[in-house]
Amino acid sequence: MEKTAYRSEHDLLGNRDVPVDAYYGVHTLRALENFPITGTAISIYPDLVRALASIKLAAARANHELGLLDQERANAIVQACEEVRAGKLNDQFVVDVIQGGAGTSTNMNANEVIANRALELLGHRKGEYQYLHPNEHVNMSQSTNDVYPTALKLAAYSGVFRLVDAMAYLRHAFEQKVQEFADVLKMGRTQLQDAVPMTLGQEFSTYAVMLAEDEDRLKEAALLIREINLGATAIGTGINVEPEYPELVCRILYEVTGIPVATSPNLVEATQDCGSFVQLSGVLKRIAVKLSKVCNDLRLLSSGPRAGLGEINLPARQAGSSIMPGKVNPVIPEVVNQIAFEVIGNDVTITLAAEAGQLQLNAFEPIIAHSLFKSVTHLHQGCLTLADRCISGITANRERLRASVQNSIGLVTALNPYIGYEHATAVAAEALATGGSVYDIVLAKGLLSKQQLDDILQPDVLTKPRHLVVNRAPAGEVRPS
Repeated sequence: MEKTAYRSEHDLLGNRDVPVDAYYGVHTLRALENFPITGTAISIYPDLVRALASIKLAAARANHELGLLDQERANAIVQACEEVRAGKLNDQFVVDVIQGGAGTSTNMNANEVIANRALELLGHRKGEYQYLHPNEHVNMSQSTNDVYPTALKLAAYSGVFRLVDAMAYLRHAFEQKVQEFADVLKMGRTQLQDAVPMTLGQEFSTYAVMLAEDEDRLKEAALLIREINLGATAIGTGINVEPEYPELVCRILYEVTGIPVATSPNLVEATQDCGSFVQLSGVLKRIAVKLSKVCNDLRLLSSGPRAGLGEINLPARQAGSSIMPGKVNPVIPEVVNQIAFEVIGNDVTITLAAEAGQLQLNAFEPIIAHSLFKSVTHLHQGCLTLADRCISGITANRERLRASVQNSIGLVTALNPYIGYEHATAVAAEALATGGSVYDIVLAKGLLSKQQLDDILQPDVLTKPRHLVVNRAPAGEVRPS
């Protein structure tokens, strides 16, 4: 077995051996030892790694413009950051997603990777920090306390708009079904009991509208996370930065990322306040709740195929049982339900972590980040999966739906303006007692003619407002206008 080679690095606690080929250094090594929590490294979130590199790049350019960082080092840091932004060193971001220290380990991981790559670009070996130092040069004019929350906001902003696109994709899938099912009459239900007729297209249109509303709410929440505290350094007072630095680094960061960031007017407040993350998480929870409700409906409407409602058919995606041959389960709605449960739980975690902040800093932003990114990522994938693997393949059991309308007691509500409440109540009671259909009982009692009934029971009459000429005589000639 080939023996691993090491280089020696030191920190506040002493010397440690770091693998010679590693771009990370001693601070990252200690974090690996201290936080063996999830086994999941921050590299699982490429947006976060890219955001960290973008901040370091913007800081290097700003420090050079202010005369604090020489051209050679600035160029090397910028080039190293560009490589990280391109994903070339993603595997070197190894600290656990859940960590103590308010994100310090993540910031140091970024500083060390960028510094060691910059050293290589300058012709030096990794760890030769006398030529370019992770803290003195890569972290110049910065603190974890302004870098980390800014990185979270940049990463969340990118993820949010991918989620908006995924929601729009799902909405379009529902909108296609709205057109396909526009003429399919069915019974609507309230409290799981027959209510009044509607079309299957109307039912699916509500799902499209719900998504459209939440797309807007998500875009609004994204506006709040554009405000950053870069330049605040430790607690927001801006210690160790030039007065021009906050505005300059913000402008450069916008040039680098294309995200319209703005410096907070009060950096002390911005350094400790996690309200924008709570707001965003609340919107994600809202989306999750509504998506889960939609999936509940899909599972209920497709229940059966013979002993349930059986109004729609979900596309079969896999065998549903190891013991029941032929069974097919609604696995796609089920997985989206589970994503929703997770997002709701993540919102509780984010809420508690935001509340737990003390004085000038919130130490629990790593769990906020992990929870927030999971919610955004999983909702994004859930929307795409639901659209492609379920919604696009849904079909309607048209005859079963039509029969349920004709046999439903709820149909009598549609006849109420024509035969009157008392007659309608008597028809409903008889239908319940005898098992007969409302249609047949109305004909037998001579309350309406077959032509009148057929005219009234057209989808365009039953499913939208309509001017009526009403005559409630027991056997009167009553026709819709």
